[in-house]
Amino acid sequence: MVKDGPVNINELPKQEHEGETRKSNDEEDNPSEMETAASRLKFPSDLDELKEMAELLQFYKTQHTGYVLLLFCSAYLYKQAFAIPGSSFLNILAGALFGTWYGLLLACVLTTVGATLCFLLSQAFGKQHIVRLFPDKVAMLQKKVEENRSSLFFFLLFLRFFPMSPNWFLNMTSPILNIPVTLFFMAVFIGLMPYNFICVQTGSMLSHISSLDDLFSWSVVLKLLFIACVALLPGALIRKYSTQHLHLDCLETNGLSHDKKNR
Repeated sequence: MVKDGPVNINELPKQEHEGETRKSNDEEDNPSEMETAASRLKFPSDLDELKEMAELLQFYKTQHTGYVLLLFCSAYLYKQAFAIPGSSFLNILAGALFGTWYGLLLACVLTTVGATLCFLLSQAFGKQHIVRLFPDKVAMLQKKVEENRSSLFFFLLFLRFFPMSPNWFLNMTSPILNIPVTLFFMAVFIGLMPYNFICVQTGSMLSHISSLDDLFSWSVVLKLLFIACVALLPGALIRKYSTQHLHLDCLETNGLSHDKKNR
């Protein structure tokens, strides 16, 4: 039933204003889901944060696959190009988001491209600083590279296969050691494939992982050590063959010289 009588027009804007004020206050008290999700997007530092990020990105991947892929690639290349630790977390995340085989392909490509960007940045801007900061380590690595120059590719593979090698340091010092960028590119792509596979495979069953010790168990380390030792065999054979060939050449040269003197 509608009551007769004059309507107070001044009350209407006030009521509307109070409604808008309450609405804006509610929005401030309850931030949008987008803002909440954005605050959770950061580089993971432990297993719990990694699982939380994987769950969040899997949710967005159902409707925005391209954006999630672009975000992942950008973050990976950023970390690799500037030698920021934590690539193992992103490899695990690749397995959780894209599965074992697509994740492995993506991780290998991004690892190689990012490491090559680090190589080029070091070549352009970082040589003097690296030598100044790590003179002893650079000198030791330079000596090893020169000793294995005849089988350099297999030596580089060994360094990448070896589980304790500091890959960030190898990426930055390779220009100083006069390693060709094409050889560097192939050594990174092939040499880090076993490590990437282990991480990506772990990511495909991330929900069942309770500790990062499951990733770097002794059995995994021993497998990587075995692969690294296998990579040394071709280089050792090449050096042995080169030494024998050089020795025979020296004997032949000395023999010819001796014959000429006798004549």
